[in-house]
Amino acid sequence: MRWYSNNVNCTYLSVCFLSLQIALMSVTVFPVRLLLVSFLMLLAWPFAFAASLGRSEFVIEPQSWWRRLVDLCLRVIMRAMWFCGGFHWIKVKGERAAPSEAPILTAAPHSTYFDAIPVTMTMCSIVAKLESASIPVWGTLISYIRPVFVFRSDQHSRRKTVEEIKRRAQSGGKWPQIMIFSEGTCTNRSGLILFKAGAFIPGLPVQPVILRYPNKLDTVTWTWQGPGYLPIYTPSEEEKKNPALFANNVRKLMAKALELPLTDLSFDDREISLSQGPLRIYDYSCLLEFNQLMRSLGAGTTALALEEQAKRARKLQGDRLGLEDFAQFLNLPATDILEQVHSFFDQHGVGQIDIRHYVTALSVIHRPLKPMDTLKLAFKMYESEETGEILKEDLAVIFEIMLGVKEVDLTVMFLALGGPDTGRITYDELHNFIQKFQNFALECLDFKDHPRKFCITHRTSCNGNKQDKDS
Repeated sequence: MRWYSNNVNCTYLSVCFLSLQIALMSVTVFPVRLLLVSFLMLLAWPFAFAASLGRSEFVIEPQSWWRRLVDLCLRVIMRAMWFCGGFHWIKVKGERAAPSEAPILTAAPHSTYFDAIPVTMTMCSIVAKLESASIPVWGTLISYIRPVFVFRSDQHSRRKTVEEIKRRAQSGGKWPQIMIFSEGTCTNRSGLILFKAGAFIPGLPVQPVILRYPNKLDTVTWTWQGPGYLPIYTPSEEEKKNPALFANNVRKLMAKALELPLTDLSFDDREISLSQGPLRIYDYSCLLEFNQLMRSLGAGTTALALEEQAKRARKLQGDRLGLEDFAQFLNLPATDILEQVHSFFDQHGVGQIDIRHYVTALSVIHRPLKPMDTLKLAFKMYESEETGEILKEDLAVIFEIMLGVKEVDLTVMFLALGGPDTGRITYDELHNFIQKFQNFALECLDFKDHPRKFCITHRTSCNGNKQDKDS
């Protein structure tokens, strides 16, 4: 018992000492580091700017002597910058393959801005959003390594990005290697989430690169271990035809080397779990399961495709679809996975579903951060052509799907609207009402396992007037 007490005291003292150390260094060492890092970045800028002048985005120029000199200077400056930033010793295991052997490097896990270290060490190209090029100083350095820019405002951006990766990867080593963080987002390094397929669609050999931060306390400040180059992974014929299989097998190999578990979550899952706002997802477990089914189905979607499906669903007027009709609606074969998707919406086990439920759920997982877009889409499928209204019971089903909950009761919400309860509502009326409540779902709805917090004494009508509880 005494040993336990002493151990706790030692731990407490260690934490106090570390906190004091961080506080002191934040006002002494950190300003000096920041000044040196900023100076070295500014020093690197003219080299990167000069080397980037007159370059084509589609043609690789010969590596002349002065460009090789610029490349060397930038590597030295960047290494000095990281040294001043606190990364004194960087241990590299394994050997980096030549671009002709492995045109793509797949790096993981991705957890911090410091993951840029292997990029500056290798001067590999990366996949970056177009907005990165406009960042002062740093944008010029990014442009120097000839990134594959992603145009997020272009709905065909994903296809163009994949085509550019394939074009460079198939150049026979003429273009610089592309380092891709295949998880597609930052994680906490406790496991590897699902890899995006972009690095694996070309079907060419890749070299896995694993990143480690060995700190016991995850400050990611004083030391850094990595990158570690694993042997080149050459895809089989089956993997060449199936990029998802290729990506998953490489992920398993990297997870084994990192001694980390595999987590069957993706970037889309992350957005689902981070939804916010008045219609934030309350319980996302079912939506995550549905998203994984759709991912297994391999059926991607776009905003335009959702609109088209919503139009077709409206014409069915709520008619129930069996598996064969469901497959025909999606223009897909009736596979076992599709049967699982169909069963997901067959709440009563009768073998038939309302396709509107599917389209609503698909919209939620496709754009979880834009719930009002999903709500508007759902209204298009349910509303009356004459009045633009939908029934209370239909709206309850929509909310159940969007929030991931069961048995939504809209009685309180309709009372709070003011006026007679007709059991119907238009999109504009609902939209105006939702805008009045930051936590609309929790304040105004009553759903199973979560009683409403809406206080009837603060009932608000659509015109913004507060009503007395006795009125």
